[in-house]
This record gives sequence, structure tokens and C-alpha cells, in this order.
Amino acid sequence: MALLEPSTITILVLTGIFSSSIIFLISAGLQIVFGIQRILNLTVGSFYAIGAYVGITFINFFLKMGFSVVYGLLFLILAGLSLSFLGPTIERGVLNFVYKKEEAFQLLATFGLVLIFEDMIKLIWGSYPQISDFGILTYGEFRFLDTSFPVYYFLVIISAFLIAFLLEFFIKKTRQGKKMRSVADDIEMSEGLGVKVRNIYILSFTIGTVLGTLAGALIIPVTAAVLGMGIEAIVLAFAVVVIAGLGSMRGALLASLIVGLLQAFITFIFPELTTFVIYLIVIAVLLIKPTGLMGKEI
Repeated sequence: MALLEPSTITILVLTGIFSSSIIFLISAGLQIVFGIQRILNLTVGSFYAIGAYVGITFINFFLKMGFSVVYGLLFLILAGLSLSFLGPTIERGVLNFVYKKEEAFQLLATFGLVLIFEDMIKLIWGSYPQISDFGILTYGEFRFLDTSFPVYYFLVIISAFLIAFLLEFFIKKTRQGKKMRSVADDIEMSEGLGVKVRNIYILSFTIGTVLGTLAGALIIPVTAAVLGMGIEAIVLAFAVVVIAGLGSMRGALLASLIVGLLQAFITFIFPELTTFVIYLIVIAVLLIKPTGLMGKEI
């Protein structure tokens, strides 16, 4: 069977790890926002979609200006970072008014933002798929076990693991990161000790925003930017969060790897059952360990 051939398995594993890298960036943003602000941020999918569209706009513009395609990855990263302003804008303009509301109200507020961003995408880029001039084979291919694999995939995988390391370092070792952990553990005590919770909220939501926009920008050499891609991202991100456990960053990394590999193998074998199998595992985790693989009681 083709499925058992080493070359096929290698391709599926590497593809799964690449998908895991993108999924991790999205779910990590979701985890940070929930862990500190206690809000299930549905707009993470919208940030992913906007990052993809802006990434295409950025790279196509710079390439038409005569810049070498070799700098494509840098342009995509810049596109993701350029959208950081959305973080403080939404946090102060919308979320600031719903922190003390019921969870259902918070979900409705963020879902409303999802619909607004979807219409904004239609208004700016139209309803047709957008394609980048930056090809996935720009940096060549890597050969392993009689199979070839785009070097770009490895660059994204390395970038995702580097971001995971930097997040871990920032949250555990830096002054602002320790303040974020303090607010996540006990907001009232943190305020009493002089921590400006408002600034921490802005910081955490901005980090979550940038992680989403970076994921969207980095995916565009692989796929076109299309309407509805943000919804698909939300579905996968929530699956990761449930499997990992709310607030667990290491759990998000592990769960992203599980979901990414499952997505690759099931899509190859039974593409119609991909979402079904992933959420079957989500249900199993909820029944066996409701707090997730590495989550804690809230």
C-alpha cells in the first residue's frame, strides 16, 4: 500500500509538522488571551485571515518594486508584524467593555468582530481568492528518502519553534512576562501590588493578534487567501485548546502536533472525515480529562 511506503509516510509527517507549526501560532494566541484576560477570542481566526491577505499584498507589492524574491519570507514576517496595531485597537475599543460581562456576551462580541472583519476583507480584496507571486519552491527543495520537500516548510517549522521558545522565555524570564503571569494567577493581588492590568491586557492581546497574523502571512505561499479561511482556523485552534487544556502553552505545542499530524494522515486517507476524526478526539479528551492533556482547573 502506498500509505506504508517510507516516502509517503515521510511526506505526510513533514506536512503534518508544517501544519502543526501554523496551528500552534494561532492556538498560542488564543491561549495567551484566555490565560490572562479570560476571554475566548474568536477573532484569532480573523487575524489569521487578514494576515494572509495582507501578506499577499505586501509580497506582491515589494516584488513588483524590484526586490528579490529571496526576501519573500522577510516580507511575510513584516506583513504579520505590521498588523500589531489591531491588538490595542480592539482591546481598548471593544474588549475593554466586556471583561465584566457574562461569557456568552463576550463570545457574541468577538463573533461580531469576526463578521465585521469578513466583510472588511470582501470590501478591500473582493470575494475572489488571492494568490501570492511568492512560490513555495523559491528556496528550493530538500531531498530525504527519495522524496523532495520544500525548504520553505522547514523555515516555517524552525520559525514556529523559535517563536515558541521566545514566548516561553518572555513569559518566564522577563519583567513584563512575570507581570502577565501574575495577572493570570490573581488579578486583584496584582493590582494591589501596583501592576497596571490595563497595560498587561493590551500587551497580551497584541501578542495574540501578532501570532495570528504571522500564521496567516506564513501560510500564503502554500495556499490562496480565501473567504472563510478564518473560520477554518478557529475550528482547528479550538480543537487544539481543548486537547491541550486552557492556558497551557506547552500543551498547545503538543496538541498542535497531534492535530497537524492527524490532519495530514486523515486528509490523505479519508479527506471527508478529517474534521470528524479531529473532533472525535476532542470529545474523547473532554470525556476522559475535561481539563485537557496539560490544563489546570480554572
